Amino acid sequence: MATKFFIPSVNVIGQGGVDEAINDIKTLGFKRALIVTDTPLVKIGLVEKVTSKLIENDIAVFVFDGVQPNPTTANVEAGLSLLKAHECDFVISLGGGSPHDCAKGIALVATNGGNICDYEGLDMSAKPQMPLVAINTTAGTASEMTRFCIITDEKRHIKMAIVDKNTTPILSVNDPELMIEKPAALTAATGMDALTHAIEAYVSIAATPITDACAIKAIELIQANLINAVEQGDNIDAREQMAYAQFLAGMAFNNASLGYVHAMAHQLGGFYDLPHGVCNALLLPHVQAYNAKIVPAKLKDIGKAMGVDVAQLTDEQGAEAAIDAIRTLSVAVNIPANLTELGVNPEDIPVLADNALKDACGFTNPKQATHAEICEIFTNAL
Repeated sequence: MATKFFIPSVNVIGQGGVDEAINDIKTLGFKRALIVTDTPLVKIGLVEKVTSKLIENDIAVFVFDGVQPNPTTANVEAGLSLLKAHECDFVISLGGGSPHDCAKGIALVATNGGNICDYEGLDMSAKPQMPLVAINTTAGTASEMTRFCIITDEKRHIKMAIVDKNTTPILSVNDPELMIEKPAALTAATGMDALTHAIEAYVSIAATPITDACAIKAIELIQANLINAVEQGDNIDAREQMAYAQFLAGMAFNNASLGYVHAMAHQLGGFYDLPHGVCNALLLPHVQAYNAKIVPAKLKDIGKAMGVDVAQLTDEQGAEAAIDAIRTLSVAVNIPANLTELGVNPEDIPVLADNALKDACGFTNPKQATHAEICEIFTNAL
């Protein structure tokens, strides 16, 4: 069966990446940018650093900094109003997953009309979004280069998974100079998010040799560099290697899709407004323990990529060792111990499980679960 491989047409990775990207923007002829970002990046001066470079190159800039940590339908509507008011001809997302996802929502509705809720699901849009340049400031979500867009529907209290080829940015930028000295907790959460992307893509039923290669290399780089990036915020080499790792993980899951870790984490984020990377990290070993019944050999491969000597282990033993390695890395970067610490109420689990089973990310999990099994996984993570 034929497969498709989605990725932005141009991707800039490495120090000096922002300057290189601005040269590309000038070549493309764009003149009026809506920058979609958040208030913390404004406060630390990162937004001004980028906008000044754009202005120096005769590109008009208008900033929407109202993106919430879990971007909402209201965020999309507010940004879209600003884009229309200033007659912008392209969008720049600056930040981590939240600004990127919000910008995708704005750009998609700008050309397709309607409301962002109209595009929940797989390839629901008819037209390409307004041109989007995605400048990344964290090493985790890979939203700067994927066709995934996650927006919280405030009315239903769920995260909508919009998986659409038309949300793919035209240019992605991973400049480690923008990632220096990010808080340790943020670095840990986004790094574990990248690990989750790689692992879920590797065990996905839609995996291919291309996505497998990307996923395994991403896991190796994360194992080798995440702790250094967390403990040494100014370590530019660790930051750059993590940028490559999260990008490779993005290449993997953008094409092989994901699994129940994300399907379940989306519900926690939408219901309790919890940080996505932390939810993924907490659910990851529990979901893989469930998957180990079906794909132990693949999990054994993951264990090897995480530095475990699996040569003398059976597939089942290797899978168990991989899950232990995931837990060890989580502890090393100070991820909370369980969902109870995040305030998750056991009484909410049946509703969370209902919604998780509807999430498009779960469709490529190696084993399709019953409602009771999803409830059990949530319970095990408490």
